[in-house]
Amino acid sequence: MEQMISNFFTTFIEMSHHIISLIEPTLKTPMYFFISNFSFLEICYVSVTLPRMLLDLWTQKGNISFFACATQMCFFLILGATECFLLAVMAYDRYVAICNPLHYPLVMSHKICVRLVVGCWVIAIPFHVGQTCQIFSLPFCDSNQIHHFFCDIPPMLKLACGDSFVNEMMVYVFAVLFVTVPFMLILGSYSRIISTILKLPSNTGRAKAFSTCSSHLIVVLLFYGSASITYLNSRSNQYEGTDKLLSLFYTILTPDVQSIDIQRYRGIKKISSQIISLSWRNMKDK
Repeated sequence: MEQMISNFFTTFIEMSHHIISLIEPTLKTPMYFFISNFSFLEICYVSVTLPRMLLDLWTQKGNISFFACATQMCFFLILGATECFLLAVMAYDRYVAICNPLHYPLVMSHKICVRLVVGCWVIAIPFHVGQTCQIFSLPFCDSNQIHHFFCDIPPMLKLACGDSFVNEMMVYVFAVLFVTVPFMLILGSYSRIISTILKLPSNTGRAKAFSTCSSHLIVVLLFYGSASITYLNSRSNQYEGTDKLLSLFYTILTPDVQSIDIQRYRGIKKISSQIISLSWRNMKDK
């Protein structure tokens, strides 16, 4: 029950941030545009796995059809790859804002921001649809029990019989393309950001800049670190319990931390407080 309340609260916060960023004129900046899209992405990402997990915990059955399992894994992979690219785009946005502030309006125009977001959403779709079809076309052993919280690549490959070498190689290739490459771009952006921040003459300016980037960097490390270990070690049975624990990091903990991160932004925090105060006042008047 506590987990259900926590997940509902996280989804509610993400949805509120997405709606506020869309309707509030003062939040029509590239940073809030990316935050709005990331909030919507987190809603979708959490909705792919958590409702089913909570249903299984509630009913104590844990049954899922072959088609539902394939659908869940396909959407989970697509949304996970989208999050990887969107985190890289958000890091680049902060790099331009801090390191090249004079060029920021030109480099991060609305048209370019829309193209970047659309690219993040669509680039992984054909790859992961094909990968899902390839994995679920494998012959599976007699055991149909998935030792995991949801349908994911590592537990599905462990159920496969016969030679799955090609599928394992595809997992490594996609892990490099969709996890390692964006992560390296983020590290490059933040290395330049930190170098620029340390050159600022004002302590207040340095503290403000670090505050803007620190929580985002925590989300990046949690998400990329846990996902990298899981997918680059997909067939190992030695650390099965650890894989389950790591999966909770990139499915549950990261969205929770991200919602706290978004709540720290002054624009959203101020408007959220105003909306809550107005709603409370209206309830009292009634």
